Amino acid sequence: MIYTVLLALLFGILEGVTEWLPISSTGHLILLRHFLPVTYREAFFSLFEVVIQLFALCAILWRFFPMLWPFSRQKSAAERRAVYRLWVNVLLAALPAVVIGLLFDKIIEQRLSHPAIIATTLIGYGLLFLFLFRRPSKSHPQCAGLEGITAKNAFCVGLFQVLALVPGTSRSGATIIGGLFVGMGRETAALFSFFLGIPTMLGATALRVLDFLKSGTVLTAAEWLTLAIGCAASFFVSLLVVDFLMSFVRRHSFFAFGIYRIVLGLGVLVTLIF
Repeated sequence: MIYTVLLALLFGILEGVTEWLPISSTGHLILLRHFLPVTYREAFFSLFEVVIQLFALCAILWRFFPMLWPFSRQKSAAERRAVYRLWVNVLLAALPAVVIGLLFDKIIEQRLSHPAIIATTLIGYGLLFLFLFRRPSKSHPQCAGLEGITAKNAFCVGLFQVLALVPGTSRSGATIIGGLFVGMGRETAALFSFFLGIPTMLGATALRVLDFLKSGTVLTAAEWLTLAIGCAASFFVSLLVVDFLMSFVRRHSFFAFGIYRIVLGLGVLVTLIF
């Protein structure tokens, strides 16, 4: 029982850390499950990993609620219109991944969740990070703030998010790179990446919960406790990580994350070989 609780805490912390950093939360969770003995039932774990992701998302909603809620009396008409426009852009950006995910989710889960593929993806995108961020950028962003994002910008970022359907890519990493590609500043790209996770992760959670309900599986008391611990850890760690990342991107590029991805990917490959 103690091991099960500690494992839930570890998964929750890992989700909270890796969901928002450009290092792939799905890849880390799959690797952790591969290298540690997991005693959870398959049906429960399938639900567990998506619900702790949902609570990581709740941290974003909690942290940025004033920015995302258009109905506040303190907002002017222009500010409300800006929030509506932001939500339209977020939903537009979510569309490509939703369509591709619905069509190929099972295939991706069955064929691309092997640690060797995840390690290769970690290394590949790590090298891309090193190439893109090898020097400090001297160009001024075309979209200095969220209000400067156009529908075309948003849709392009959404196309980058499709890349993150492959485990090991990182949803936040792909969308931040997409944001930088269309001319956003680092802070704006990170914020838009956070908000883009809202419809994407809500949709993924709804589908997984629906599958779980259809299976007729009933959670035990121990599984409810495990779920609560994992969700709490994911939520509170996410709050800390989001604030860290926003502070980090104001002063630094993503070069360090590229190094981390390469080191982790090489470590996984070495472990698999030997």
